[in-house]
Amino acid sequence: MKKDIPIKKVEDVVMAIVPREDLTEGEDIWDVYIINLKDTPILSVLINSTGYGEIDGERRRSSTFRHFFEEIGPLEVRQVEAIHSDLFCLTNQFWVSFSHGDYLYDKKFIFLPGSIREELFTDIPFLPRRGVMIK
Repeated sequence: MKKDIPIKKVEDVVMAIVPREDLTEGEDIWDVYIINLKDTPILSVLINSTGYGEIDGERRRSSTFRHFFEEIGPLEVRQVEAIHSDLFCLTNQFWVSFSHGDYLYDKKFIFLPGSIREELFTDIPFLPRRGVMIK
């Protein structure tokens, strides 16, 4: 029965979007990272990313990308993908599933339009850079 399935909250796994430092003039590419803040590895990490919303009154949707990491070690950062700042006017969703212990976890990390801006920057764990992070 559905009521017999425990629902565990995802903790100590975060997504971050960080501007690149080594850009050539005219580029505006940012990097997306997943960070495992646990003291143990997470396994079979699957990330689906997509952007959706409206631009000039027209419904728009980006391509869906899928990324798989067999293991992300304890206190480890992994780069997931690059993203252009033109997509920040859309809702950018990263649906993360992973195994930890004997349980399969699942969480959507959603960066809303306008949420990726310098006023909201924070220090990103294990990176010497600042960006926007969702826990």
